[in-house]
Amino acid sequence: MSLTDSPTVLLIGASRGLGHAMAAEFLVKGWRVVGTVRAASGRTLLHDLADAHPDQVDIETLDITQSGQIRALRQRLSGRAFDILFVNAGTTNPDPTQTIGEVSTEDFVDLMITNALSPMRVVESMADLVAPAGLIGIMSSGQGSIADNESGQRELYRGSKAALNQFMRSFAARQAQTPRAMVLMAPGWVRTELGGPEGRLSIEESVPGVVNVLLDKLGRPGLEYLDYRGRTVRW
Repeated sequence: MSLTDSPTVLLIGASRGLGHAMAAEFLVKGWRVVGTVRAASGRTLLHDLADAHPDQVDIETLDITQSGQIRALRQRLSGRAFDILFVNAGTTNPDPTQTIGEVSTEDFVDLMITNALSPMRVVESMADLVAPAGLIGIMSSGQGSIADNESGQRELYRGSKAALNQFMRSFAARQAQTPRAMVLMAPGWVRTELGGPEGRLSIEESVPGVVNVLLDKLGRPGLEYLDYRGRTVRW
C-alpha cells in the first residue's frame, strides 16, 4: 500500500454527529478531508472545522437521496483521487418502536432509499475515484446483523441496514479482483441525534476506534463487517 504524503478521505455525511467527529479525527491524523453536507443544512459543525483548518478541509453539498446531486458531485470531483471513500449518511424512521407490520409504506420506502439504496448509489458512482490501494466503507450498524438479532425492535432500521449489507456484499463480489479494501462499519450504540440519549457510547468512545479500524484495514483487500474495536460482526 502506498498513500500520498497528504492522504485524503471523501466523507459523505460529515455535517454533525459521527460524520463530523470522523472528519475531526482524520484531521488529527494528518489527513485532508472532503466532507459533504446537505444544501439545506445551513452552517454546520463541518464549516467550523473548515474555518479552523482551511488548508485541510473542503466542503461539498450532497443529498444522497437525490441521484442528480450524486452525478453532479461525481462530475465536480472528476480527476481527483481519494485514499478512502466513506459513506456515513443514514437515518431512522419516525417511530422506531413500530413492528414491521405497523410501519407505513411511505416510511418503509423513505428509509430504504436513505439507508440502503442511496449509499450504494454513492459507492457505485464514486468507487473509481478511490486509489487502487485505498478503501471503500459505509456506516452500517450492528443492528444490521441477522445472526445477532435476538431481541427484535427497531425493525425497519434493522431491515434497512441488513439490506445495505447485502447490497455491499454484492458490490464486493463484483469487485472481487480489486486490491481495494472494503468495510461495513458498526460504530456501536452511540449517543447522537440518531442513536438517542440512551446509547452506551459517547462519540469520543466510538469514533477514534472507527477511524483506527479503517486505517488498519487499508492494504487488506476484500469486504469485512467490523465494529469500532475491529471485531468481526456476524452477518
